[in-house]
Amino acid sequence: MGVINFIIQNILTQASITIALIAMLGLVLQKKSVGQVISGTLKTLLGFQVLSAGSSIIVGSLTYFGKIFKEGFHMQGIIPSIEAINGQAMNELGLGRDIALTFLAIFIFNILIARFTKWKYIFLTGQAILWMATMTTVFGYFSGLRGIALILVGGFVGGVFAVAMPAIAQPFVRKITGSNDIALGHFCTIGYIFEAGVGYLFGEKGEKKKSIEDIKLPTQLEFLQDTYLSVMVVMVPLYIITAAFAGAKFGATLSGGTNYLMYAFLQAIQFVVGVYVLLSGVRMLLGEIVPAFRGIAMRLVPDSIPALDCPVLFPYSPNAVILGFITTTIGSVLAMFILPQFGLAMILPGMLTNFFAGGTAGIFGNLTGGRRGAIIGGILHGFFITLLPALLVTIFNSMGFVNATATDVDTVTAALIYAWLLSPILKAF
Repeated sequence: MGVINFIIQNILTQASITIALIAMLGLVLQKKSVGQVISGTLKTLLGFQVLSAGSSIIVGSLTYFGKIFKEGFHMQGIIPSIEAINGQAMNELGLGRDIALTFLAIFIFNILIARFTKWKYIFLTGQAILWMATMTTVFGYFSGLRGIALILVGGFVGGVFAVAMPAIAQPFVRKITGSNDIALGHFCTIGYIFEAGVGYLFGEKGEKKKSIEDIKLPTQLEFLQDTYLSVMVVMVPLYIITAAFAGAKFGATLSGGTNYLMYAFLQAIQFVVGVYVLLSGVRMLLGEIVPAFRGIAMRLVPDSIPALDCPVLFPYSPNAVILGFITTTIGSVLAMFILPQFGLAMILPGMLTNFFAGGTAGIFGNLTGGRRGAIIGGILHGFFITLLPALLVTIFNSMGFVNATATDVDTVTAALIYAWLLSPILKAF
């Protein structure tokens, strides 16, 4: 058990190590030379680490923005946090061993399903699998499952999601990327499909459909066609205005000795820097992992496709990412005020979810409905990804997790399947 825990905690949950090892396996199976194996493995590791560094910069900037947003607009409510649920499950319920084994079971079931069915997707976002393992273990435990039954049921449910979500998204991903080389491995996929559907219903169609990427600007504004400058023009006013609402006194607690508005400006620039680094890492990663993965596809799971984290799609439609972030935030703010009127909990907007999930959803909405589809779809997506965690709050309260809920709509959906379907069936027997 100690060896398994070490592997899970120090290798499988370290996405860069996992993906580098998988790249190495693929190169070895292709009988590449020692030098090519070492080079491909290290470049894959480096590419993912660059991607992660970009994500960390963005997370730091958005964490600051979330604080001034909450203070500036005087928001009180529940902040979704799967990390808090994971901690409570391990420390108070003693489910750490079961979560670890369920994590491993999800990975094994994913490979088995991909090997013996037509859905050839290998889910490689380790952190997302950990959160799915947490949710299936907690809800399986409160459904009365224990021991090997708890692990196997959780592993099977998680393994099905790990294959089904990339499969559902793949028709859209093929159109976004122009190839079938990669899939989307992110447990917010139901939200992406939701926005794609809304974009198709309410967006532009046929010749009238205009992508947000094809905006024609006047000569004096052509500099905005540069992705990073256009992001900067959007984010700098957003940060500064929000900081102004939060006020100088609160801003000073975050900015140290720097003027609070100047600090907000610099944080906005940091966000843009993070986007630049992230996209550079994505390009490097894809340049290595796709060729290396062919070895696995040829030998272990024929025709398999790597399902990677959502930032791999960002370079294909960068304007839609920013539009998706903004519109999802608008939708989540609207939901924050509307849902309590129907007796549901007030869920505060999560800026990290709004950027990564909202940005990816924006790509889907833009694909199916153009600019109008991305705008309408983004707002409704923000509402949708706030509604599901709000529905989960009451269930968590009954389980002893006070004022707790989770993000990532696929993991929330798995929890609701347990609560509304599997739990009554299991308790009946």
